Amino acid sequence: MGVNLEVAADGRRRLVTTRDEAFEALFKSEYARVAGIANRVLADPQEAEDVAQEVFISFHRLHSASAQFAPAWLHRAAAHTALNRVRGRKRRERRELAQAPEEGSRTVDPQRMLEVGEDRRMVRAALARLAPKPAAVLVLRASGLSYAEVAQAIGVGTGQVGTLLRRAEAALRKEVTRGTSI
Repeated sequence: MGVNLEVAADGRRRLVTTRDEAFEALFKSEYARVAGIANRVLADPQEAEDVAQEVFISFHRLHSASAQFAPAWLHRAAAHTALNRVRGRKRRERRELAQAPEEGSRTVDPQRMLEVGEDRRMVRAALARLAPKPAAVLVLRASGLSYAEVAQAIGVGTGQVGTLLRRAEAALRKEVTRGTSI
């Protein structure tokens, strides 16, 4: 990262970086975590990278890379963008099923892989039905963020994260149960 030397009006010298250099540093420090959060929701590394790039582009257009809230904003945006992709995928699947003729079973995987895939699908569908804040709490925490990082990302006190997490888990269990009884 290049650094420029600037002389202030009072004669003191200071090092400054350009906006793009600051963004590059932010990108390098947060990209893996942002992509990881998206991948936790999507279970598709390529799509998670697309989400991460989308999030960084959006951030770059709207904010300064040196903003204190930058990591929290990126983490939250990754969770919300990935959840929106899941919701969009569900809408697309419903449209395609409504328009496509009934096809034979394409699955030739072993029974266990089918069950695991179905469980994951049900959890992702239930997660997509949750309100944005509880869904974000679950995704951010499952992605390895600490309580403090989750609190900063969603804009609450650290002491509230445990309660929000328990409520979100209960809501997710309820949605999974609701989804299996339909």
